[in-house]
Amino acid sequence: MADDKGRMLGEIRRRFKEQYLPDKSDKYDSRDVERLQKDDSWVESFLLWRHNVVDDALKMIDDSFQWRKEFAVNDLSESTIPKWCFETGAVYLHGYDKEGNKLFWFKVKLHLRDAKTHMEKKKCVAFWLERYAKREPGKPVTVVFDMAESGLSNIDMDFVRFIINCFKVYYPRYLSKMVIFEMPWIMNAAFKIVKSWLGPEAINMLKFTNKSEVQEYISSEYLPPHMGGSDPFRYSYPPLPDDDFQTPMCENGPIASEDETETKDEVECEVRDGVGCNQSDEQLTKPKKVNCTDELSKHEECEKADSKSKHSKKALTTFKGSLLHISPAEELHFGSKESGERKCLILLTNVTKNPVAFKVRTTAPEKYRVKPSNSSCEPGTSLDIVVSLHGGFSASPQDRFLVMAAEMDQSSGTGSLELSQFWKEVPRNLVMEHRLLCHVVESSKPVSLLLKENVNSPAKTNEDLYFKMTQLLEMNKRLEEQIQYCVWLQQLLFALVALLIVIMFFAYVL
Repeated sequence: MADDKGRMLGEIRRRFKEQYLPDKSDKYDSRDVERLQKDDSWVESFLLWRHNVVDDALKMIDDSFQWRKEFAVNDLSESTIPKWCFETGAVYLHGYDKEGNKLFWFKVKLHLRDAKTHMEKKKCVAFWLERYAKREPGKPVTVVFDMAESGLSNIDMDFVRFIINCFKVYYPRYLSKMVIFEMPWIMNAAFKIVKSWLGPEAINMLKFTNKSEVQEYISSEYLPPHMGGSDPFRYSYPPLPDDDFQTPMCENGPIASEDETETKDEVECEVRDGVGCNQSDEQLTKPKKVNCTDELSKHEECEKADSKSKHSKKALTTFKGSLLHISPAEELHFGSKESGERKCLILLTNVTKNPVAFKVRTTAPEKYRVKPSNSSCEPGTSLDIVVSLHGGFSASPQDRFLVMAAEMDQSSGTGSLELSQFWKEVPRNLVMEHRLLCHVVESSKPVSLLLKENVNSPAKTNEDLYFKMTQLLEMNKRLEEQIQYCVWLQQLLFALVALLIVIMFFAYVL
């Protein structure tokens, strides 16, 4: 199978070079042509989307490349798109569906048909798709058409067709599904046309929903209140919203981070609680100049010892970036509500000759404490970051973490004001970014055993006691719901028996 795939990829490249490139080289961007020769996954995406038919894949590549040259997709940036396209908030990326796919939002009520601005709106969509494809190559998105409060004046069939063609031709295999929320009945005929554009292979990707059905595909944490959700996010521009890691907004602006609202003593106490290895206070509060390999080996030993008792963590891996080495490399492991593991450790090691400023952001800032979340790391030193769940929240596989790092001058200050000014001025192309997924480890123990352990094992801190009490209350609540359901079934059964007796009585009398 692998040999067949390699053969077809080679045939596509050869035939494209021989049959298409000589006559249409001026219609292609040379960067796309070069990428076609080097990027196997890109070529394979066209081939798989066309069901491994080489002729169809070549036609699709030709159409896609001509479109990319016409729209200058490789050169699209925030500065090349009119500012009003971002200010309206009609198109943006934010949140995830229940399968972990990015949500691509279209606020239909904010879109008005206007031939004069048609091209700018299309380029704005292309900008967001290309931006996402470069950040998350090969990962599909879920398109959400939010049609609440929209009418005929908001429907632009040519624009809708452009969006569909983006996924059918220009960005193959990027579409997970299309969720259409509260489509007015008067537009039923229009969306029958949309179905024909999608084609039979993609017709099952259309999901028509209302307020009571949309949570089948998107959890409430990523739905706005008018869709029955609890997401506090509010689109605003400038600056351009980060399409992965948003800060929730309140009436008076961004919610303050935990680092700004807690005292130094509380932070140090939380760090000591969250670290599994035995370390002194001085080691926790001060970065120490150490050999990078020695420090990583210590954490590996700690991780191995911890895995013997918990059976839930993988061996520690390291992402070796240009500025920082980051451990773990891919996933932070949190426990389920039953297993109760609520803290994780991220180790940052500065491998440069200058201080490195860093930020740690998350897609769910209301759930997690990150300490420190915005600081710096001296040359040759390592720094522990504790990520912990707080309140009654539980981790979700859809949650993501982003570590951002940028090299500073030796003369630069590392205070909060200096760091704030530094992040405002540093160019985006000099910022190293690394993403971490969230892995939830389910408990292998039965609830009855967990309940016994929660009751018998002594709590180490008031916080541990609070979490255990929360678990007990949750278990009690589930038991009460089951009892109420049983009582309801019993009452229903009694009513049905009584009705049956009455019917039999009348049948006997008559």
